[in-house]
Amino acid sequence: MTPPPGDHFRSATGPAVGPTAGPTVGQIPGTTRLRIRRATEADLPQLARLDEEAFPHGPYPFFVLRQLLTAFPDFLLLVEEGSELHGYVLAASPHEAQSWVLSLAIAPTMRGQGLGRLLMTGILSHLRAKGTHSVWLSVEPGNESAVALYLSLGFVPDPGGPRKDYFGPGEHRLLMSLTL
Repeated sequence: MTPPPGDHFRSATGPAVGPTAGPTVGQIPGTTRLRIRRATEADLPQLARLDEEAFPHGPYPFFVLRQLLTAFPDFLLLVEEGSELHGYVLAASPHEAQSWVLSLAIAPTMRGQGLGRLLMTGILSHLRAKGTHSVWLSVEPGNESAVALYLSLGFVPDPGGPRKDYFGPGEHRLLMSLTL
């Protein structure tokens, strides 16, 4: 099967937690302030701000974030502290037991604290629980921290190497897959 396109990534490393039912996913082990939960419509302004901070050269437009939340409401997880949003992960609903992680964003000031790993582990657990057998993502080949995170989670790079101009001229991406 030819994989459909993925999207943009930034990330960090650290501990893991899996989602549970309902809008609140859970408290992060070892903390009293951070929690992971599913996004709601009320989160869209902060989500758009975070995406602009994380991806200054290519954030999703607000209307796209709105449509993604509508299309994948159970697959958009946030990590927050109080009312401050620090990161999110977005995956597509599984289709024929396959899914894509479309975006992973961590606020620049919060990178390197394990939030990317936490969000990825949470969304992978959720996808597994929904019957997903394989997950794909794309990442900028030069984003060494993100590539290292995905490798540490068991993702395998596409044997063909980075795909030149995958997202347009000069926008090369490395495709990676994980069997759950």
